[in-house]
This record gives sequence, C-alpha cells and structure tokens, in this order.
Amino acid sequence: MTLAPNEQLPDHDHFEHKAPVGHVRSPRTTPPWWFALPALLLFAFVVLVPSVRGVYYAFTDWDGLDPHFSFIGLGNFADMLSDDDAMQAIRHTLLIAVSITVIQNALGLALALGVNAAIKSRNILRVFLFAPAVITPIVTAYLWRNLLGPEGAVNSLLGAVGLDGWQQDWLGSPRLALWAVVAVIVWQFAGYSMVIFLAGLQSVPKEIHEAAAIDGAGPVRRFWSVTRPLLAPALTINLMLSIIGGIKLFDQVYALTGGGPGHATDTISTLIYKDAFTLGEFGYSIALAVVLTVIVAVASTGQYLVLSRNERAAS
Repeated sequence: MTLAPNEQLPDHDHFEHKAPVGHVRSPRTTPPWWFALPALLLFAFVVLVPSVRGVYYAFTDWDGLDPHFSFIGLGNFADMLSDDDAMQAIRHTLLIAVSITVIQNALGLALALGVNAAIKSRNILRVFLFAPAVITPIVTAYLWRNLLGPEGAVNSLLGAVGLDGWQQDWLGSPRLALWAVVAVIVWQFAGYSMVIFLAGLQSVPKEIHEAAAIDGAGPVRRFWSVTRPLLAPALTINLMLSIIGGIKLFDQVYALTGGGPGHATDTISTLIYKDAFTLGEFGYSIALAVVLTVIVAVASTGQYLVLSRNERAAS
C-alpha cells in the first residue's frame, strides 16, 4: 500500500471504544450480602440457636442433667415473684447499676476536667488514673478483698491515723458490703469514664471558650453553657456502658462477697449461678437470665432514646 507524503497509518491502539447503546453497566448499589453468610451462619449456630433453646428451658423444670423434664409454662416466673431472694437480687442489681452510673460518671467527669487543665503532670495523671481499668476485674476484686478484710490494709491505715472507730468488717457487714462492692467498681472504672469524657473535652474548639470568656462568662458558666452540650455524645456512651455493665455485674461481686453475707449483695447474675450450679435448678436459673436480659434491653433502649433525643437537642 502506497501512502501519500503526509499520510499516516491509523493508530489502532487509540480508537474510541463506544459502548453499544442499551448495554451501559449500572453501578452496584447494594453490597454483596452473601459474603457475610458464613459469619452469619456461625453466629446463628453459636449464639442464636443456644439462646432460643435456653429461653425454652426457662419454661421447664429441667435440672441440667436429666434428659426428661416437664414443660411448666410460666411456673418459674410465678415462683420468682414469690421468691424473696430473687426480688432482693433484682433490687440489689438495680441499686448497684444506678449507683455505679451516677458516681462513676460524676467522678470520671471531674477527673477529666482536672487532667484536661494545663498542668505539667497531666499526662502522668492520665496514665495513673486509667491504669486500674486495664486490670482484670477478678484480680481487682481479690486485691480489694484482702485490703477490705478485718485485718486488711484499710483498717490498718485507719488505726494508724487514730480513726479506730471507723474500722469495719467492710465486706462482712450486711449494711456496708453492697456499698463496698460499688466503691471497688467505681475505683476501677472511673478512669475509663474519664478517658471518654477527656476525648469529648478535647474535641471542644478552644475558640468557643475564648469567645465565651471575652463575653464575661466565668468557668462554671462556660462549662454549663458551652462544654456540657458538646459533651452529650461522650455522656451517652458513658451512661450506656455503665448502666449495662452494672446490671450484668457478676465477677466482682462473686469474688468479693460471693453474694453474702447471707444474701446482702446477691445480684441477678450471682443468683443465676447459685441456682444453676449449686441447687441444680437450671430451669429456674434460666428464667432469671431471661428476666435479666429483659431488664438490660429495656434499660439500654430507654436510656438510648432519652439520651439521643437530648443529644440532638444539644446539637
């Protein structure tokens, strides 16, 4: 083939490839859910199926060993209403959860405000105050069990400073044991709440505080009108974690007091353990677990709805 002087061969590598009309591929709008199918099947096998089967046992008189048991309907729940120990455990659970939520978050907020100030040792204080939260709860419980014993370090310290009248059997007194448990839990997790509040405080723009200060607002007024509304997300997280953790509390209570003295510190969780593994009343203990699940669901859902509404109003 002969080419003209200025003629070139067509560049086949640079042809425009136009998609045929009617064959335009639309972008994917839905994720491929079937990728999650293996994880969902495993979750159903490990969690959902045992949970549903466990709820069924709550309506039986199963003792945990005998394969032959009877369906008794709402019998376990009716027995629960007339069981003083169960009612007392429910009251203790709610009291501990509310006490921990209020005290832990108030203390955590105070600590966060303190370590957020421009002091040289603030980083060391943050580590020191957060350290108890990384210790295993059961280890913390046994540590404080020795410290709060009749011959423990707390009573020895009180005697050393001349406060012999304040010495108590902190975990052996029905009047004080429950509050000793609350104090131990607050001691361990106040630093955890502090870290969450501290993250919220550090997200507040300094310019807003400076503008409020120029307008003549004092520290209390700046906190109430500027900082507090912007801390709503951190407050929501802290309250949700503390109320749910307080309701489900088991290991610290069982290690500190075993639910005693008597039933003075029994919670729903410790009573579930005793009824199942000590008395062999698995059906009744599962009914208690169902009640515990309902309490957690109602408390967390109600709290979330209220706090999320307040959070939207603050923003």
